Amino acid sequence: MSPGSPESSERSGGEYRIRLIRQRDNPAVARIIRQVMTEFGAVGCGYSINDAEVDAMFEAYPPPHSAFFVIERDRKPLGCGGFGPLLGGEAGACELRKMYFLPELRGAGLGSRLLRIVLDAARDAGYALCYLETLENMHRARRLYETHGFKPIPQAMGNTGHSSCNRFMTLSL
Repeated sequence: MSPGSPESSERSGGEYRIRLIRQRDNPAVARIIRQVMTEFGAVGCGYSINDAEVDAMFEAYPPPHSAFFVIERDRKPLGCGGFGPLLGGEAGACELRKMYFLPELRGAGLGSRLLRIVLDAARDAGYALCYLETLENMHRARRLYETHGFKPIPQAMGNTGHSSCNRFMTLSL
């Protein structure tokens, strides 16, 4: 599937669609990021909730070296995630960024679908390594990443500014 192609799944009588972010999605995506980060206690200094890009995700992920996706149902964004270059990282490394789902989206199998789309797009963009930062208490997310081949590493890579994250993983693309 190409990055701009929609992917659908039926659940609870409605259709879920994964697509590239649009500028009009910025407010909804910012709400998703803030709601989920707050749910997991990821507020304050050193968390991505404070990144300037949160309010302008469409603008922050320009092709061809970045892509950001939205999962929607009935035209309402319920989840998101994407990739971009790993700031301060080695050449050929990207970062999985801001993959968050509202509670009503969890458990639908869409995390795996979105992650595959993001990783395929990162490969197509020429990246050889994908890095991510997460939290110890995000158990389901870490399990998802491990299922897709991500391996834990002992310390952070690059210069993401997320000093409060405490789990780091990589995947060779």
